[in-house]
Amino acid sequence: MGSSQFPAIYFHTMIKSDFNRRRFLELAAGSFLGVTASNCFGAAGEKSIIPQLDSPAKQLIYLYMEGGMSHIDTFDLKTGHENQGSTQPINTNVDGIRVSSHLPNLARHADKLCVVNSLTSTAGDHEKGNYFMHTSYQQRATIRHPGIGSWYHKLKGKLNPTLPASVFIGRESRFHGSGGFFEPEFEPLAINEPESGLKYARALVEKSRFERRLNLANDIDAEFLKRYHSKPIRAYGHMYADAVRLMDSPDLAAFNIHKEDEKTKSRYGSEPFGQGCLLARRLVERNVRTVEVSFGGWDTHQNNFTSLPELCHTMDQAVAALLDDLERVGKLEDTVVVLTTEFGRTPLINQNVGRDHYPQAFSSVLAGGGFKGGYVHGKTSAGGEEVVENSMTIPDFNATIAHALGIPVDHVLYSPSVRPFTVAHKGKPQLGLFT
Repeated sequence: MGSSQFPAIYFHTMIKSDFNRRRFLELAAGSFLGVTASNCFGAAGEKSIIPQLDSPAKQLIYLYMEGGMSHIDTFDLKTGHENQGSTQPINTNVDGIRVSSHLPNLARHADKLCVVNSLTSTAGDHEKGNYFMHTSYQQRATIRHPGIGSWYHKLKGKLNPTLPASVFIGRESRFHGSGGFFEPEFEPLAINEPESGLKYARALVEKSRFERRLNLANDIDAEFLKRYHSKPIRAYGHMYADAVRLMDSPDLAAFNIHKEDEKTKSRYGSEPFGQGCLLARRLVERNVRTVEVSFGGWDTHQNNFTSLPELCHTMDQAVAALLDDLERVGKLEDTVVVLTTEFGRTPLINQNVGRDHYPQAFSSVLAGGGFKGGYVHGKTSAGGEEVVENSMTIPDFNATIAHALGIPVDHVLYSPSVRPFTVAHKGKPQLGLFT
């Protein structure tokens, strides 16, 4: 904000305390200038009281099992209990940690995994559960909350100025949270099919003609901006400029998984989720901040024990290959890998030999980014019905991820209605999960 808009004498005579001055500026920005306080000042001004990590991770790969992944059939087995059903455990490369027999590849990576078996949520349907997991906020009709990738971009900026800061891969997710109330430039780039990548990112006409059209568009935009000069409109311009830069950038090749040899592609599996994980690895190698890969089909109300082997095989193969490659290229310590879902499934097997929605207790996995490997956090009861040790809420889980990325969880940004928000609502990072 320029000093000419609010003379200094006005601040000194009318606003005495720091708090009142800050609040006045927030309201003035929202009411008079049509922008949010964060656009002018960023945070509310308080210093974070939670000490930051000395070397936080730089990137995030978020693997989302949409539909509700069964904790009892994956990472929190209850051998010998009637709730277990036919799923059998196997040992891992860490003494005392067992996983489903459907996860043999992840079993050999247990030394890299921080397994959280004590997640609990208040949202028991898919729409609300997905939104809550992605944003830490309950769904409201009056506002869209940003997802963590958009928070990361907003507060930390881009690592690669040419590529998008945040990319979403997959058809299944409804893209909960996304850019929320942030400006359009903080919206993730969505890719439905990893095999296609950015298929239509090149200009469809020769370069000279494209440049003439672009210059004409810029002239029209310039006149429009003179009349309607506001930050949201400028943000759209920045977004289009980023797209044009990407079209001519050699970094565009990062989206083309066909540049990988067939042996590498086959290690991830032929399913879209596996190829999405391969694309995620290529993007973080080119310094994209956040990549989410969605994998649907986990809503196993019927025939749970028929569906789970195939679902787990796809997940197991792809995630293990991803961890192998991130370690091989030296990116694992700088990259947080999250494997999560919106809720668990009922320990009690239903009349259709399936499991129903169950937010009371479920599992997720963290890897890389300074998290403890070969570690299990939390515990559920003998039948997996309730958390009995180290319960973790969704905001706490997301705050822990944010902390690993160096995002201050108490850093306040404001919505266009000048309401304060933080990256994980009121969540607290669980510091015991870090090395």
